[in-house]
Amino acid sequence: MIKRIFTFMMLFLILMSFQAFGSQDEGIVYVIPIKGEIGPAVHQFIQTSINQAERDPRTTAIILEIDTYGGLIDSAVNISDLIVGSKHKTISLVNTKAESAGVLLAISADNIVMAPGSTIGSAEPVPNTEKTLSYWTSQLRTIAQDKGRDDQLVAAMADSTIVIPGIVEKGRLLNLTTQEAMELNFTDLVSGNYEEILEHFGIEYSRINEINIPGRVKLAQIFSSSYVAPFLLSIGFIGLLIELLTPGFGVGGTIGLVAFSLYFGSSILAGHAGWAVIIVFIAGLALLTIEAFAPGFGIAGVGGIICIVASIIMSTNSIITAVVSLLISFILTLVAFVLILKYAPKNRHFDRIILATTEKPDLGYTSTGARYSKYIGAEGIVKTYLRPSGSIEVDDELLDVVSEGDFIEIGRRVRIVRVEGRRIIVRKID
Repeated sequence: MIKRIFTFMMLFLILMSFQAFGSQDEGIVYVIPIKGEIGPAVHQFIQTSINQAERDPRTTAIILEIDTYGGLIDSAVNISDLIVGSKHKTISLVNTKAESAGVLLAISADNIVMAPGSTIGSAEPVPNTEKTLSYWTSQLRTIAQDKGRDDQLVAAMADSTIVIPGIVEKGRLLNLTTQEAMELNFTDLVSGNYEEILEHFGIEYSRINEINIPGRVKLAQIFSSSYVAPFLLSIGFIGLLIELLTPGFGVGGTIGLVAFSLYFGSSILAGHAGWAVIIVFIAGLALLTIEAFAPGFGIAGVGGIICIVASIIMSTNSIITAVVSLLISFILTLVAFVLILKYAPKNRHFDRIILATTEKPDLGYTSTGARYSKYIGAEGIVKTYLRPSGSIEVDDELLDVVSEGDFIEIGRRVRIVRVEGRRIIVRKID
């Protein structure tokens, strides 16, 4: 009897421990940060994070903490689709800004919460063409209507031609502070505290799982951004230029390779490019190297330039971004090339593109201007019409001269006023 009672108690304790252990992980809320420039790298991170939350049977809600100035429209649309398609309750927490493409992400969630001192709006697309603006505005309106929000307010954040009396005038983009958003019922709550937010919406949970942004995503955001990428390309081209004009492999080649590695590496991490792009770029470098040691400029040089330009275009998800990056890098490289030619130390590599020979007097060279400079101030008689060039006689010597622009008849007296190389300039004496 005692043995049965002991066995029953042990089973009871085991069942209670399992229940207690299970209750500790029931109701998990995932917090996914959306920070920095929105691009393919952020899209991949959000996709992985949402999929993780979707696969977890204990998930009760997803909080998307947004702090961004915006980014690429197509990446924002892809992230929006992920948020809208989630089977769990989604809450966007604007902390501290949801500008530009960030507006679409904020309104894609089931509820909007803004932390004190935050802003949302200024969602004008770049480039702001009629086609782009129409597409972007329709995306914002569709999501706003689907989530039961004021689509006119959302559209006014992207289109400056929309007028809402008392809220936004023509020619200005709508940008709401936390207080303004609350007064317009655009946000459901003002708070930056996870627990307070979950309590407000009645979400049961036992644990909040905050997902960290991986280092590779942060690096991809920095080096593949529209501000840093052109300068990486410029540094890469300048480094290669220095390497071609100096003997051996040194600082220029090292800097160039590091810059290009960061550029293409970040593009791969961001999902813009694959290894095929690297192969095309290396082929371009190889062709340019062959051209550098060949006379003239031929097929290898043209092919190398085409391969490099193609690899840069392939490594971005926007032709406009690629063209802007190429233009900036071309201008900076051209400026660097001029400075190198002017200030760099001379060597046999520079001598191939610069005429370094000088005609020095001690080598037997004389200046034509120096020969005729003795006639400056002398007077002579016109022997042939000066129209404006012709001949004059000075001290029984005929000289080919040019008048200052006047037609001078034969027999008039002129004075030599200056000598410019082989040109002798005369002026009529009244």
